[in-house]
Order: sequence, then C-alpha cells, then structure tokens
Amino acid sequence: FFFPTSHLHPMGPGNDTLMSEFLLLGFSEEPALQPLIFGLFLSMYLITVLGNLLIILAVSSDSHLHTPMYFFLSNLSLVDICFTSTTLPKMLVNIQTQSKAITYAGCIIQLYFFLLFGGLDDFLLAVMAYDRYVAICHPLHYMVIMNPRLCGLLVLMSWIMGALNSLLQSLIVLPLSFCTDLEIPNYFCELKEVVQLACSDTFLNNMVMYFVSVLLGGGPLTGIIYSYSKIVSSICRIPSAQGKYKAFSTCVSHLSVVSLFYGTSIGVYLSSAATHSSHSSAAASVMYTVVTPMLNPFIYSLRNRDIKRALKRFFGMAAELFL
Repeated sequence: FFFPTSHLHPMGPGNDTLMSEFLLLGFSEEPALQPLIFGLFLSMYLITVLGNLLIILAVSSDSHLHTPMYFFLSNLSLVDICFTSTTLPKMLVNIQTQSKAITYAGCIIQLYFFLLFGGLDDFLLAVMAYDRYVAICHPLHYMVIMNPRLCGLLVLMSWIMGALNSLLQSLIVLPLSFCTDLEIPNYFCELKEVVQLACSDTFLNNMVMYFVSVLLGGGPLTGIIYSYSKIVSSICRIPSAQGKYKAFSTCVSHLSVVSLFYGTSIGVYLSSAATHSSHSSAAASVMYTVVTPMLNPFIYSLRNRDIKRALKRFFGMAAELFL
C-alpha cells in the first residue's frame, strides 16, 4: 500500500509512503471533556464486564440453571464481554495517551473481532428465540428437542457463521488502498467507515456488506419474528390468565434484549445516513456497542427469580470462603 499523504510515515525520499495508521476521531476534541469521557466509559466497561461475568458465574455455579435457556444466556454474556472489549480498551488508552492513532494492523484486527462478536450476538438472540418457541409451543417435548447435543451444535454453528462472515469482510478490506484522509469518524474501526476512506474501487466491498447485512441481519431477525408470532398465538390459546402471564414472563427479558439490540442497531444506521457529523455517528454507535451489552445482565437478573436466587447463593458461598 504505497500512496502520497502527509498523515503517513515517510519511507524515504520522494512522495511514496507506507500506510501505518488511521486516526480515530472519537467524541470530542475538547481537552476539558477528556477526563469526563474517560471516567464515563471506564465505568460503563467495568459494569458490562462485571455484570456479564456475574451471570456466567451464577449459571455455572447453580445446577438448577443448567438448562438450555441459561446455557445460551451465559454464552450471550461471554460474547457481550468480548464485544465491548474489542473497542473500549483501545479508546480508553487513546484518551490516556492523548493519541487518536490506531495502526493499520490494529484496525483490521479490531474490525475482525467487532464483526465476529457483533454477528454472534445476532445469532445467539435468534437461537434463544427458538429455545423460547420450543419451550412454550412444545413444552412436553422441550427436553427431547433441546438436548445438549443440539444446544452445543447451535452455539457452534453461530461461532462458525460469525467467524466466516468476519473473515470474509476483513479479507476484502486488505486489498484496498487509502489516500490522504485517514480519519475515521468514530471511536473504533467500523467497517462501513473504513471502506468509505478507500480511494480504490469499493464496489465489491459494498456489495458484500449489503448482501451480508440482509442475509445475516435479516435472517436471524426473521427467525425471531416467526418464533414470537408462534409464541403469541400459543399463549393466546392458554385458558387461564395466570397461565398466560407465566408463559409470557419467560419471554419478557429476551424480548427486551432483542428490542434493545435491533432498535439501537437500526437507529445507528438511520442516524448515520441522516447526518455526516462524526460526533453524532460515534455517539449513536455507543448505544449498541456499549449500552446494550451493559444493560443485558440487568434485564435478565432483575426480572428473573432463578438468576436472583443463584446470585444470592453464589455471594453466600463467596462470603463463606472469605470468612
């Protein structure tokens, strides 16, 4: 990748230079706001990691929670920790060092893992919707259908599809050449924004990006909508109001997380299409990259007696060990 630019490190005499880094514009260039932004995002990152870690520990330590629903939930919590860890630590380091730079290799690696864990979130939410569909629409056959082998296979397939998607999208970014503008209007290397900076032909990248968005975004969402349409019709056939409430209450947490994830994701793309402001784009991205993974543990634990009971038991065991 050789091209002339003032932003790049010179390799020798002449105008040809080797691309070495991108600049992440982040949220604000005001020096006075940097400590506030650092404190806010460090707090959000620690809450996300701690909250999701507690869900994983609660599920793994309580034998009553060794069921398909909680198996998928613990996987979602693990993915959420990894998802936020691909972007926030680098942003926090950049604020501390007063630097906006990310190396070319670092940007591609961040791009790969961001797409991997973002895709996994998408697939796992669809798998969890299928789990709720089987539990409510086929309760007598639930443990037969959702056997450990199928659960493991569903998670494995989610990882394989997520990895293939992120590998494909990252590999087709590698041949692109970049010109003078290396400023990414966000706090991480977002695929669409990186591709837009290229001065070579990006037709293939755009086609793959839109095709994958429809296939891997629309596919799981269609599965979720179909599952819930069946769930609603099944709940409507339950004669007692108490039975209806009990059946629906098992879906509320998952439905809240799905609404939050897809609502914020769609909102980000609509806002980025409507505005070209870098700070607006970065602020909108925070909703699904930081806020959603942070809120997931609260949504599942606050409305779930089993998780609350398991957390109390876990903290009780931890207290006994230290006393």
